[in-house]
Amino acid sequence: MTNKAEEFFNVDDPESGIHRELAPGLNAQVFVGDNSMLSLVRFVPGGKGEIHSHSEEQWGLLLEGSGTRIQNGVEHQVIAGDFWRTPGGITHGFIAGPQGAKVMDIFSPAREAYREQGEGFANK
Repeated sequence: MTNKAEEFFNVDDPESGIHRELAPGLNAQVFVGDNSMLSLVRFVPGGKGEIHSHSEEQWGLLLEGSGTRIQNGVEHQVIAGDFWRTPGGITHGFIAGPQGAKVMDIFSPAREAYREQGEGFANK
């Protein structure tokens, strides 16, 4: 039987998850499972996530704010409630709107580089 404390989390608890500063003004709180990973990324107003790619499939959901999702060289204006799928190997990034943004990303499989606290997007 699994310990409930090991399976339940709260994104507003600053002690929970693995913390990564992806870039100045972009902070991720990462939760790792056996076959997938959830990452909550908070962007300051105008915060920019570098264009990068990785082998894992990624789904993103804009929870708060607005921004520009750049995927495979195409810019998409997004608002809270919009979500997207990024296949592995596709270049992508995000620029937050004037109020900032909060994005929930789900990766499958889990990104190995995000299993530990650190900095950067770790495109390896």
